Amino acid sequence: MQIPRLIVSAPHRSSGKTTLSIGLCAALTRAGVAVQPFKKGPDFIDPMWLTAASGRDCRNLDLFMMGDEQIRQSFAKNSTGAGLALAEGNMGLYDSIDVEGSGSTSDLARQLRAPVILIIDTRNMTRSVAPLIQGFTGFEPDIDIAGVVLNKVSGPRHEDKLRAVIERYTDVEVVGAIRRRPEMEIIERHLGLQPAREALGSATVIEQIEKIIASSVDLDRIQAIASTAPPLPDLRTAEVATTAASVRIGVAQDRAFTFYYPENLEALRAAGAELVPFSPLADTDLPEVDGLYIGGGFPEVFMRELEANASLRAAIRFALDAGMPAYAECGGLMYLSRSLAWQGHGAEMVGAIPCDILMHEKPRGHGYMLLEAEESNGWFEPGLELRGHEFHYSEVVNLGPVEFAYKVIRGSGVDGQSDGILCKNILASYTHLHSLGSPGWAPGFIDFVKRLQSS
Repeated sequence: MQIPRLIVSAPHRSSGKTTLSIGLCAALTRAGVAVQPFKKGPDFIDPMWLTAASGRDCRNLDLFMMGDEQIRQSFAKNSTGAGLALAEGNMGLYDSIDVEGSGSTSDLARQLRAPVILIIDTRNMTRSVAPLIQGFTGFEPDIDIAGVVLNKVSGPRHEDKLRAVIERYTDVEVVGAIRRRPEMEIIERHLGLQPAREALGSATVIEQIEKIIASSVDLDRIQAIASTAPPLPDLRTAEVATTAASVRIGVAQDRAFTFYYPENLEALRAAGAELVPFSPLADTDLPEVDGLYIGGGFPEVFMRELEANASLRAAIRFALDAGMPAYAECGGLMYLSRSLAWQGHGAEMVGAIPCDILMHEKPRGHGYMLLEAEESNGWFEPGLELRGHEFHYSEVVNLGPVEFAYKVIRGSGVDGQSDGILCKNILASYTHLHSLGSPGWAPGFIDFVKRLQSS
């Protein structure tokens, strides 16, 4: 498979990777190139911006949750028909969960045999840029750092000095220079705080970024570098047969609930679900469904609006008390609790789970998770190892008598030892699962729904 491709990375986080990736997706798409975006890692927010910028669903590539083979197959499958595949890295190029570098962005570049564009924050830097680039190109020599973009350049003299030093001391090409300007600082903060589906005016923000990147980066060189990527083995597998829809699953989708991997929705459809979107913010009643899927997001930001929609909260509480099955992740767990407290204010939530939620100023759980399915869990085989991730500032408090679906081997979960609250026919967890790493999740959910229907 000959797929022009590249990875956007940096020496460290907050260097401008997301801004550059969004701008390249938008500018190349406007130029008529079909760009398939990917995001390395488990992030939800950056992929939404990349999806909006390219017009194609951004896919996550996470080595910890998915594994090497699934990474390569997902990349090959989703890049079909694209003129260029762009993967935004996370953290710094060589940052990893261990000293050997496994799971790093460079590891992903190696798996995909993709050239790397390194964006460098050049504030307060001139000649030191050369040993930085020398160190990065020499650290793992098999990684092809094919070009650098200079970010936050103070002006023409600064840019000239940087280019001269890089040309003299390195063999790496400068493919762009982005000037430091106040509006870029505002945009970058905006990108890091709000999902594109939540942000009002996201199209305007993307257009601003596109104009800056198109005028600052050599798009022809970017495409030429992407085209130097060698052929990949043909890893496309036969399409998974889709079971005819036999159950209807309501999916909470609005500005408060935006964290869904496309593969999870696709896996539910393949397992026999018709997905019916509904809005906890706007809808006054539940659609006719057999189960609920309530993903993550920022319900605390919209807690007043969620509380005000009392009719839908009552309808969900009635359905779940009557035995309707539901799967909820993080924000969904918060929404199904009795109440949510944040910044000195409280709001009533659905009340289907006997607990309250308290928001903190610092994360209560952040990072990858290893779980073991418990005997009490009817969704997975007991003892099955599951891999996921968590990122939550909230804490479950005043928890009543419940069982747990998972024993936590690594991570925090609900209490440091367990995660996956089992209550009625609800499984509510802080863990975010990816169907490519947990292939039994979607069929298990749909089978559970069917068993309840036939009982």
